[in-house]
Amino acid sequence: MPKTWLTQEAADRLQAELSELETTGRSEVVKKIEAARAEGDLKENGGYHAAREEQGKLEARIRQLKALLENAEIGTPVGASDEVSPGMKVTVEIMGKEMQFLLGSREIASDLDVYSEQSPLGAAVLGAKIGESRTYTAPNGKSITVKVVATDIFA
Repeated sequence: MPKTWLTQEAADRLQAELSELETTGRSEVVKKIEAARAEGDLKENGGYHAAREEQGKLEARIRQLKALLENAEIGTPVGASDEVSPGMKVTVEIMGKEMQFLLGSREIASDLDVYSEQSPLGAAVLGAKIGESRTYTAPNGKSITVKVVATDIFA
């Protein structure tokens, strides 16, 4: 898994979520499973199957958070302030319209569009300097030119 840049606040928030899921979240799901199991026939017990599905989703989120935190770079993004790097807020111009997004992980920001460095747009702008234009292929196969207008450290 590639390194993911996180602010200290985001890392703390994710660690708190992980702790909550590993303790309270797991115990609540186990109680639901036990209560549904006590109702009898498990083959046709919708509550049991729903609780088991919830348990699967909870364990998947726990694994996701652990992997993310294990592979996180915490702090301020490294790189020139005029060059796009992970963890930066980027303003670009695409087809005559400006858009702003965060280059990084969705776990960092909720109020801003987020593109990973592995996405077509993210890969295209990664390392670009302000004023530089690059072309990338969108998932629909179209070639799109993007111009970096501004960068800022995300805080």
